[in-house]
Amino acid sequence: MSKLWGGRFGKATDTLLERFDASIGFDWRLYVADIAGSIAYARALERVGILTADEATAIVDGLEAVEAEFDAGTFAVLPSDEDIHTAVERRLGELIGEAAGKLHTGRSRNDQVATDVRLYLLSRIPVLREHLRGVQLAIVDKAEAHLDVMMPGYTHLQPAQPILFAHWLMSFFWMLQRDVERLDDLTRRVSVMPLGGAALAGNTFGIDRAALAAELGFDRISENSLDAVSDRDFIAEILFWAALLQTHLSRLAEDLVLYATAEFGFVELDDAYSTGSSIMPQKKNPDSLELARGKTGRVVGNLVALLTTLKGLPSSYDKDLQEDKEPLFDTLDTLELELPIVAGVVATLRIHPERMASALHDDLLATELADYLARRGLPFRQGHHIVGQAVRLAGERGCGLRDLTVDDYRALSPHFGDDVHEVLDFRRAVEQRSAPGGTATAAVKAQIAAAKAVLDTKA
Repeated sequence: MSKLWGGRFGKATDTLLERFDASIGFDWRLYVADIAGSIAYARALERVGILTADEATAIVDGLEAVEAEFDAGTFAVLPSDEDIHTAVERRLGELIGEAAGKLHTGRSRNDQVATDVRLYLLSRIPVLREHLRGVQLAIVDKAEAHLDVMMPGYTHLQPAQPILFAHWLMSFFWMLQRDVERLDDLTRRVSVMPLGGAALAGNTFGIDRAALAAELGFDRISENSLDAVSDRDFIAEILFWAALLQTHLSRLAEDLVLYATAEFGFVELDDAYSTGSSIMPQKKNPDSLELARGKTGRVVGNLVALLTTLKGLPSSYDKDLQEDKEPLFDTLDTLELELPIVAGVVATLRIHPERMASALHDDLLATELADYLARRGLPFRQGHHIVGQAVRLAGERGCGLRDLTVDDYRALSPHFGDDVHEVLDFRRAVEQRSAPGGTATAAVKAQIAAAKAVLDTKA
């Protein structure tokens, strides 16, 4: 079959270049979007008199037949099919004859592919959003079920202060909520229709672009045809969104991998989300989480790959832009597979409160002593220094802060009273942090209620 563009060429394309140039091996998945755009465009051509009613009907019926072949897995791709657009147009011609050749009037593959990718993304974004919501729901359910469990909170991977397990887990809910909000925000910029931009200079046949956009479900039309065919900001933006989401998932995975070690033993992964060793029978490996962590390099790499492609391009369409799809498809596929797995890991996670409790030691209460002194009128920096001396004294004696006597504390500062040991209590320390956003039970309950409200309104 001759090329769509072959009229000015006097010899066949090099066979290696044909392979190098073709994108049908990966852009075939755009067929639903490509056919939807073509059906809408055929109707627009009928409205301006380029197609007769019979021709438009034949084209629409033919396109629906082509889509049915794709749906059934019976569509036969030919070596001459460079891309999804060529393949659909070629098959349409086989089905309905010459009328198929009128469909491309005033339209270029440049504005066609830009429209296809946007339509495709608009169909995938709700799926991603629902998967992300599934992780959030699992987090809220697990946090609410373990509101009474205390654990050490860490900074620099060093024990810092006692917190509720639910407070730690809910921190990831809010990370993911920002990801949801970013996804909602960027959707507005995806929902811009480039169709009618043609190759770069615009459509000459009076197509009603606003009506076409409404029919295809776009919020608005592009403002500049040159920009419309070359704009891949929306792909870069969703790849950035995915890279940041993946980073958040990696942080959750890292914490859980650490907490599932024998040394910590805070949590245990369900067998359904674990794997074993081919040589060590006792092993239970958190491969689900390790892969979630490992996929971050892949997803961030996809973003960098596209940005590098875009960096040096001149204006309007360039063939380099064909390189936008594989990173995009790979990232979307990765997340659609990974997010339900992460949700399953969290939902089935077994919590070991006794191991968390055994990791609570007196040093975690040092800040309580500093706050105690502050409440008794001592400047916090002075109190901080004095409590540091108490920690050193306990260390030298090989005991905990609760083992030091009132006289020991008074020897360090007369501001210590007989009630000093009352503040050296883990539960009290947790419940003192009752300000909104804190780790106190009431504050975490408020967080969970707020999270549920967000999930209800965004469902």
